[in-house]
Amino acid sequence: MQIPLDYTSDGLNISGVLHVPDGYVDGQPLPTFLVLHGFVGTKDESHAELQAQMLEDMGYCAYRFDMRGCGQSEGARGDVRCFDQVADTKNALTFISQRPEVASDQIGVIGHSFGAAVAVYTAGIDDRLACCISSCGWGDGHKKFRGQHPTPEDWNKFTGILEQGRAQKEATGESLWVSRFDVVPIPEALRKNLSPKAIFEVTAETAQSMHDFRANDVVGNIAPRPLLLFHTAGDVITPMEQSLGLFEKAGKNAELMIVTGTSHFPLSEADAPRTHVLIQSWLSKFFPSPLGEAA
Repeated sequence: MQIPLDYTSDGLNISGVLHVPDGYVDGQPLPTFLVLHGFVGTKDESHAELQAQMLEDMGYCAYRFDMRGCGQSEGARGDVRCFDQVADTKNALTFISQRPEVASDQIGVIGHSFGAAVAVYTAGIDDRLACCISSCGWGDGHKKFRGQHPTPEDWNKFTGILEQGRAQKEATGESLWVSRFDVVPIPEALRKNLSPKAIFEVTAETAQSMHDFRANDVVGNIAPRPLLLFHTAGDVITPMEQSLGLFEKAGKNAELMIVTGTSHFPLSEADAPRTHVLIQSWLSKFFPSPLGEAA
């Protein structure tokens, strides 16, 4: 069952959908996940929707929502900031914890790519979150971008966008707009995994926000709550080393899974069955659902 549910974050209407699994019984709230989409993505027709459906199938409630400025939510389109998304996630947690389907003391957060970085940061500063799953995420924006723009020419082009964006904003008050692929390069063959509702131009301030964002600084605060850092060894979009860096700074009950033979999108059609098995095995140990146990 999927229930459209909107909430308010900093005065903006945020569009969301709550997944409720088969077997839910009134009066018996379930463990629940907030599901965070990727870079200027959307809750719909996306990796976030695949994650939410996976969790629903495993016996969890899952609340996927469009961050401000993305999808069907209010906010400046394409001008997204990491700490705004942290605020949207915290406000989503407050909102969804009041639902009768949701066990308010058993709410976790899962995110993919950009959403994974936001998930880790939010769990690191808000102990209401009972667990965290990061899928192909990152912890140090500067190092991430160095890995995504590896040659001197690539790096000079990227840092030039940041410099030009600051200069233009100071001189005119207007933002510099650039292709999302100049900020986060994605090979043509993998772009089919992006939602058709995703945004394809962003501001230079968006890139600067990501550059300055460091989930590494707070990941250690998640312990002893469980943390799964899931990454693909062949990730050509977000360097695998980012999850290694997070794991080095994480504490008790953190687990690192590096899988081979898949891309940055481990829930794509061919790779989904294996990914489901790995994540479900971790959940059954660290954050079980009574419906999953019954199955």
